[in-house]
Amino acid sequence: MKKLIIGDDIVKSFGEGGEQRNVLDGVSTYIHEGEFVAVMGPSGSGKSTLMFALSGTDGVNGGKVVFEDKDLSTLGENELADMRRTKMGFVFQQPTMLKNLNILDNIILPSMRDNRKNAANITSKARELMKRVGIAELEKRNITQVSGGQLQRAGICRALMNNPSIIFGDEPTGALNSISAQEMMDIFSEINADGTAVMLVTHDAQVAARTERIMFMRDGKMVGELKLPKFAGTDMDGRVKKVMVKMQEIGI
Repeated sequence: MKKLIIGDDIVKSFGEGGEQRNVLDGVSTYIHEGEFVAVMGPSGSGKSTLMFALSGTDGVNGGKVVFEDKDLSTLGENELADMRRTKMGFVFQQPTMLKNLNILDNIILPSMRDNRKNAANITSKARELMKRVGIAELEKRNITQVSGGQLQRAGICRALMNNPSIIFGDEPTGALNSISAQEMMDIFSEINADGTAVMLVTHDAQVAARTERIMFMRDGKMVGELKLPKFAGTDMDGRVKKVMVKMQEIGI
């Protein structure tokens, strides 16, 4: 299986002088095409910083990140922005949407900026995605008229509009109740089954247990990994137990 992203000895520092510290301290990792992975670790371990580095959202102070055979350090800001918009999708704990637009318009807005001539096709695709994730009837509502779970589904639709190679999720279930979180993970699993790679940053063992490979971080370093078979729908208790045992084994 080909590697979609390669992180080689990544260093990311914050602060200056004697107060400078490495949030990522020589991290090497990878994500295969079509892989479903999670990153776990305590607060401040560097999970989200790693996601931002691998996606080119943040530059690095050392090492390199390669996406689809391109060294991100060789790309200009416009090239990076184009790559993120066309090749990557992002889902965050709190979706950032405009209050003056309805749900449908929030989903299509990023795609419309570059392709107004195809407005009808873009709108049609957005409606197909909304139907797929179960919010087709909400297109005219504004963002204050839907639940957190419904808003997160809209965020997933927006992330999928350009057929990305990978979806990055930063604690995407963190603000949801257990039922909504499970529904979100079902959607991520379906996206992955269609061939899109998914990388989730999470503190939740239930979420991580749905993936196929879990990377564990502590103090800016990669300290362990757990591989699991593809989720079969009936083996959650055993998978969560394996995650918890691994966490205890490596002390996080």
